[in-house]
Amino acid sequence: MVEVKASAQAAPSLPFRVGHGFDLHRLEPGLPFIIGGVKLEHDRGCAAHSDGDVLLHCVVDSILGALGLPDIGQLFPDNDPQWKGASSDVFMREAVRRMKDMGYRVGNIDCTIILQRPKFSPVKEQVKRNLCELLECGPEAVNVKAKTHEKVDSLGENRSVAAHTVVLLVRAEEAAVHSTR
Repeated sequence: MVEVKASAQAAPSLPFRVGHGFDLHRLEPGLPFIIGGVKLEHDRGCAAHSDGDVLLHCVVDSILGALGLPDIGQLFPDNDPQWKGASSDVFMREAVRRMKDMGYRVGNIDCTIILQRPKFSPVKEQVKRNLCELLECGPEAVNVKAKTHEKVDSLGENRSVAAHTVVLLVRAEEAAVHSTR
């Protein structure tokens, strides 16, 4: 991982922070297809330097963005051989560590996966459970949904997969106060 220096001014300690993530990967034959840490049966998989998990990459970027930190590509550059084939849960654990170090936790996260095939519904709950574990939060804080792209462009033609996420981070002490009420 590349250590990136913080900006000259420290980010203010806000009661909550919002981040958006987006990722897209090309699909190619013969590669594993992993979304949210779950392998899907498909004749194609994500072309990427790491395992190409479009959802976890997206979640990492939304957390880092909410914290005002550099993006996943700056922290885990695709020209660094140590990340070749790496499991994306490594990136997630680092983003969550940084989130906790800065005094935040997940308030909630909303995830949308865009893919034409295969059907996502058979693995949806498994992906949600995996996200809850990685984010160290309960299922009430995680929403996962999937959409097709109605056979339009590379997404609809099964040549790519994309994800969007929006995350709300709350100060850890604020969350603890509200959970005891």
